[in-house]
Amino acid sequence: MGDLLLVRHGETEWSLSGQHTSWTDLPLTGRGREQAREVAPLLRADRIGAVFVSPMKRARETAELAELHDVRIDADLSEWDYGAYEGVTTAEIHRTLPDWFLFTDGVAPGPPEHPGESPEEVGARADRMLARVKAVAADTEGSVALVAHGHFLRVLTARWLGLPPSGGALFQLGTGTVSRLGTEHGRPVVAGWNVRATS
Repeated sequence: MGDLLLVRHGETEWSLSGQHTSWTDLPLTGRGREQAREVAPLLRADRIGAVFVSPMKRARETAELAELHDVRIDADLSEWDYGAYEGVTTAEIHRTLPDWFLFTDGVAPGPPEHPGESPEEVGARADRMLARVKAVAADTEGSVALVAHGHFLRVLTARWLGLPPSGGALFQLGTGTVSRLGTEHGRPVVAGWNVRATS
């Protein structure tokens, strides 16, 4: 297979303010739409054989503005379910839980429809997504692009490298960026990370 291209959606009001955003379906800001358009030239040099996109508006809009076509919407690309921490910043959580860390502690339970996910549950979704990508890539020429969310893509990267889900903490990921996962001598590697347009 070709490389796996990870596209984090463009800026939203909550990514700008640092509020945890999973199921809240926010649109991109004006700057977020610019970031999404700036992704397009970063992808043009690749032959992209398949595109998977989170069902959330911010991801779908990013894919469209990045000129990605024939997309497959996949719920496994949704952001980490933050449970009771939806819309809450890390600084606010630290007021009562100063040592809290998402990648090891997970989240407080939320409402029944959004109970929250543990790091292991997010890791299991990432594993399912990677298995799906590998199956599609076996029948597709070119790279596979995933348009999704920061914390989920960080966990997916950790799992690509054989790290536990908590290893996602090692990979900072900005909005409107492209990262590249590949192989070298048959082993998984990070071939490019957090790349933005230079404009």
